[in-house]
Amino acid sequence: MEKPEKTELVYEYKKRRKDFGRQLLFEDQGPEMLCSIPNNPSFYPNYILRNPVHFAIQNTGTMSEHWVNSVRAEYTSSGVHHVEGGWPKDINMNDPEATQRYRRKIEKDDAYIHAVMHLGHSMEHNILQNNAVDMYETYYTELPTIPPVENSSCHTVNVYREPEARRPIRCLSWQADGGAKLAAAHADIELIKNSRNPQYSYIWDIENANAPELVIKPPQPLLDLIYNPRDQHILIGGMMNGQVGWWDTRKGGDPAGVCPPHVAHRDLARNVLFINSKIGAEFFSSSPDGVVKWWDTRNMSEPTDSMIIDIVKAVTDTQSIDNAIGITALEYEPTIPTRFMVGTETGLVIGGNRKGKNAVEKLPTKYEAHLGPVYALQRNPTFPKNFMTVGDWTARVWSEDCRESAILWTYSHRTKLTYGAWNPIRFSLMMVTQWDGCLSCWDLLRRRSAPIVTAQICDEPLLSLRPHEGGLLVACGSSKGTVYLAELSENLGTADKNDKQLLTHVLDRENKRERILEARMRELRLKMRQGGDQGQQAVESDPTNNDRDLEEATAEYMQTITDLQAQQKAEPS
Repeated sequence: MEKPEKTELVYEYKKRRKDFGRQLLFEDQGPEMLCSIPNNPSFYPNYILRNPVHFAIQNTGTMSEHWVNSVRAEYTSSGVHHVEGGWPKDINMNDPEATQRYRRKIEKDDAYIHAVMHLGHSMEHNILQNNAVDMYETYYTELPTIPPVENSSCHTVNVYREPEARRPIRCLSWQADGGAKLAAAHADIELIKNSRNPQYSYIWDIENANAPELVIKPPQPLLDLIYNPRDQHILIGGMMNGQVGWWDTRKGGDPAGVCPPHVAHRDLARNVLFINSKIGAEFFSSSPDGVVKWWDTRNMSEPTDSMIIDIVKAVTDTQSIDNAIGITALEYEPTIPTRFMVGTETGLVIGGNRKGKNAVEKLPTKYEAHLGPVYALQRNPTFPKNFMTVGDWTARVWSEDCRESAILWTYSHRTKLTYGAWNPIRFSLMMVTQWDGCLSCWDLLRRRSAPIVTAQICDEPLLSLRPHEGGLLVACGSSKGTVYLAELSENLGTADKNDKQLLTHVLDRENKRERILEARMRELRLKMRQGGDQGQQAVESDPTNNDRDLEEATAEYMQTITDLQAQQKAEPS
């Protein structure tokens, strides 16, 4: 008698390879109402009140899964990692020449071509099945990424208030080498006679807005306070009585050295700047008295050099301090050690040369920049030949090659502009503070007809501005002694690889245009001068020209009146 064959139970689970390892997505879902049975008040008398009652109710029955294996069988899986095809015994697959000869022999056989064509259809069918559209797959990854739409913005991230009084902020300076400390100089020029007015200035840590890190204690209120670009612990400042001094933050807030009063400026020491020297201890200062003085922190007993800004007597060697022009802004470029620029109270920007032998060489250039005082003067960090000035109601960009007119300028604002600066990283970006408390950002590459961003920082006037070396942070000082730390968006604080080339083309084009206009204006002035001389001679030779013109104008007027009267009569009543 034959034994019955064993029936093997097999369950085959098929899944495509591309679905392996698919992430499970769980979602939160609220409760669902399956059934609602309202109560019947007529059944209330039949109820018996029991208190307390504990009873568990389940909506559906409880089910559990259970399975039993009657016979346990053990299986082992074994496989072969098949890399090379099936080779005959007489072919050594490790010999590349032998395998190559055999492969060429098989490829020349007609059966090989038919076998490949026969297997191609089934392989293509399986590939198309496995390459179905996957909704979770990221398509078009090979296409280049499109840059996102620029979203220019500026917002305040921190506020630092003066602890005692509310004096205007005259200057701001960041710590050298991209530090996180900010020095603010406070001074109220109108309340100079008030002895109870505090004289302190402060150094803030931008991470702590509760209290200043160090209190600077000068003999007089400071109008300018600048960090040493080579030493992050040294600062210099100019005071209201004309004195200048320097501080070492490692020794506290008291000054480490102050010049004597008899060698100081005659007026306010409004601006101080470090110059390029071997040890970084030399700086120079300016004042509305019209004198620029150079100092050395190692010996503050007297200035090392001085220069009078007197362009009236610049053609001679006898310059007088009585004719000096008051200085409101100061600019120095370390790459040009002997040259500097000053902005004056009369709206002039004058270029100076410290090593000039006579008065003409000391003050070689002059630009008629604004109608009033020049509040800000700064060279472009990437293009030193171009500099920005801020005064009256406009901000302008100048080139050293064009002295008669600016190459770029803003429209006339409704409120007075108080200060301006270039962004050190985004070198095409100009930042300007306004009297109404707004900070406007002008990008010469994106739009020149209007600011790309205008942020309302505060309600009181903004008097000073200082961008951080990183390009994204900007410190603004108000007239009430408050420092506002603003952060620019990423596109306003970073530069692209093509920005330098594009800005070079813009500045060269505008510079060329201004030179053409200057040459044209010189030609017109020359023609007008020559035509004026000829016209004057013709008038002198024929005195009846004026009478003839008067008669012609009178006749034309009378003819016009006659035509109007005739037209009124011809119209029907």
